Amino acid sequence: MGKSVESRLDCMSAAAKRYKYLRRLIKFDQMDFEFAFWQMWYLFTAPQKVYRNFHYRKQTKSQFARDDPAFLVLLSFWLCVSSIVFAFVLRLGFLGFIKFLLFVSNKYLIKPACQDQDVEWGYAFDVHLNAFFPLLIILHVVQLFFYNVLISQDWFVSKLFGNSLWLLALGLSILHKTQLLLYPLTVLAIVYIVSLVIGWNITHTLMDFYKYRVL
Repeated sequence: MGKSVESRLDCMSAAAKRYKYLRRLIKFDQMDFEFAFWQMWYLFTAPQKVYRNFHYRKQTKSQFARDDPAFLVLLSFWLCVSSIVFAFVLRLGFLGFIKFLLFVSNKYLIKPACQDQDVEWGYAFDVHLNAFFPLLIILHVVQLFFYNVLISQDWFVSKLFGNSLWLLALGLSILHKTQLLLYPLTVLAIVYIVSLVIGWNITHTLMDFYKYRVL
């Protein structure tokens, strides 16, 4: 009984956690950027270590979600940098860059009740960030280095390389025990093969979409 009461006291409301998290956004000296870089690196090399850290945080701080916004700050930095490179590759002006940077929007489902069965809004947001970061680096950073010299060309190897990057980015699993992901991965593999057979350059299509979306 006493343990249950203590657990309830340690369990902050969603609003309180959100306020505490957002308040730390302006305190850069209190952010652990080195640890955030470590997490970004292991999202590619050993994602299980990142999710193991969520479990440790639950044991020590009674919450799965990150209480340090350093990861979000670094991800925002990468998003801004990649948007600048996109604007350069697509030859967009300053106004086009601003429109492209604001093109992505996020919706959140917040559960105010703090129960063991509920998923913390912050943890759900962290999972979203973890899933988005590898895709951002592959499609918004690595891909841009090869777009003008290779991917944008009307060659089969251009379609093969560009479409392979999309397959890697969308099919990259970052979760532990991902048997259920085999079903969507099968669909992705079929789309990948069909795109090569019909000569569809996915990157070129999406680049055109990005460009004319902000014009």
